[in-house]
Amino acid sequence: MVKPKKHLGQHFLKDLTIAQKIADLLQSPAEIPVLEIGAGTGVLTQFLLNKPNPLYIIEIDSESIRYLKEHFATIATQNRLWEGDFLTMDLHSNFFSNIAIIGNFPYNISSQIFFKILENRKQVVEVVGMLQKEVAERLASPPGSKEYGILSVLLQAYYEVKYHFTVSENVFQPPPKVKSGVIRLQRNSTQILPCNELLFFEVVKTAFNQRRKTLRNALQKFIRTESFKNESMLQKRAEQLSVSDFVFLTQKIQEQS
Repeated sequence: MVKPKKHLGQHFLKDLTIAQKIADLLQSPAEIPVLEIGAGTGVLTQFLLNKPNPLYIIEIDSESIRYLKEHFATIATQNRLWEGDFLTMDLHSNFFSNIAIIGNFPYNISSQIFFKILENRKQVVEVVGMLQKEVAERLASPPGSKEYGILSVLLQAYYEVKYHFTVSENVFQPPPKVKSGVIRLQRNSTQILPCNELLFFEVVKTAFNQRRKTLRNALQKFIRTESFKNESMLQKRAEQLSVSDFVFLTQKIQEQS
């Protein structure tokens, strides 16, 4: 087995039953390619190969790449095993259709992975990921909870997000200090929000960056008219607003100009 590299933030799953459960969550049709991020020693890969979907792997660690080439030669010889960083990968030039993404995501870059998925939301139709439990819960949290945050709103604007199960730290090598959670994202029917999407992203981020303040204070830089200043929704705090509420606020901000 490949010796894990701690600086990559990766913990290698060793429980085959859990790997099978994660693979089973992937429900994309057979014609949708699947991209596994950070395959490591291929514990999840072996179950993904049982699916009808064409499987691709991107792995940043050269030792893991050598291991995967030796044990999954078919993928390697078909040029579906790539050494590189998912965060800098151009999905559009590597895939000419929609894709699904799956993986045991490194804890230290899991949020960055989901921001990258958001950037490619028109192409990424499904995501199954294992990540730090607290982060996984945050992504799936509904409005009104203390875990609800920037990524919760942005992802839920375009995906149905569901937390599926918790994974003990004892099934990894090396064991992390925290539990993991497995979530599934499935693209919803929203192709384009009924507002300026770049502004929507900015409003959400600004609101949560000052989440202890009411929106009237947190979004002060967006308030230009007295009528908008009196909007009742601005009396709330960011975590109290749903995706549709943030869309409404963005529309109101647009109307000012």
